[in-house]
Amino acid sequence: MENHDGFEGWLAHINSACGAFYGQLLNEAFHGTLEEFSPGTMKLSTVSASGAAIGRRRQELARSRDDCFYAVFQLEGEAEMEQADGRALLRPGDITLIDAARPSLIRWRNHSRQISLLLPHQMMELSGPLAPECCARRLAHNLPVVKLGHQLLQESLRNSALTPVESQAALGALACLLRPVLGKNQALPSRHEQRFQQVTGLIEEHLASGELSPEWLAAEAGMSVRSLYRLFAGRGMVVSRYIRNQRLDKCAQALRDADAEEKLASLAWRWGFTDHSHFSTAFRQRFGVTPGEYRRRHR
Repeated sequence: MENHDGFEGWLAHINSACGAFYGQLLNEAFHGTLEEFSPGTMKLSTVSASGAAIGRRRQELARSRDDCFYAVFQLEGEAEMEQADGRALLRPGDITLIDAARPSLIRWRNHSRQISLLLPHQMMELSGPLAPECCARRLAHNLPVVKLGHQLLQESLRNSALTPVESQAALGALACLLRPVLGKNQALPSRHEQRFQQVTGLIEEHLASGELSPEWLAAEAGMSVRSLYRLFAGRGMVVSRYIRNQRLDKCAQALRDADAEEKLASLAWRWGFTDHSHFSTAFRQRFGVTPGEYRRRHR
């Protein structure tokens, strides 16, 4: 009941700031906050939530503005976004687009924080309508345009005194960044590609964990170990080697950044290497030098 009362107040705030949404509690660990910002003519809100879902059906659409998209910038945690046949699991740094004029669903099972920015339809569709399949589609955090989009948004937030002309220019710049990767002629990822993205996302999230292995990974992804190996073999890769190389890359980054006094064994342990001799051999195979020599070269 206390959670329910808090949920109802939070949902009312969502409806007041963002238009009509229905809501659902997913578990007893609900929490939710919403902060509104308006730099110049930009309209955006920061939503933090856990244990809740909101969405739009026909009845909510009839009571809401429908001339914009929500550009969603994920800051912390995960969020599940759905619209038509689109499904996106957002992680920190990712972006997606939701059409306010069509039914949609957003779930926050655990702690999540994101910024939702209104982008007018006419601004996103200067070169023609966006295909429905472009919405609720994950734009990964490592795409250059996605990184630039986050930077531009953060700069706009830091400048609350933006004039209307400046804020419209910022919106236009964001639209220009997003349109090419959301273009109607761009092929959507296949189910095979989506599964590969899911698996590599799990690897990235648990890279430092000692339990990360092909067997553990297959169980977490809901597939057989044989299917997991086939998924990577189709790209000319071996899953265990991929995990090892990702860990070695993290170790190399740490060697460039870490304090000179940190012991190599400690650093290797931090990224899942329990055998120092194996770590040194693997590191030399990948980078051509020992870990100690690599650190000396990058001091």
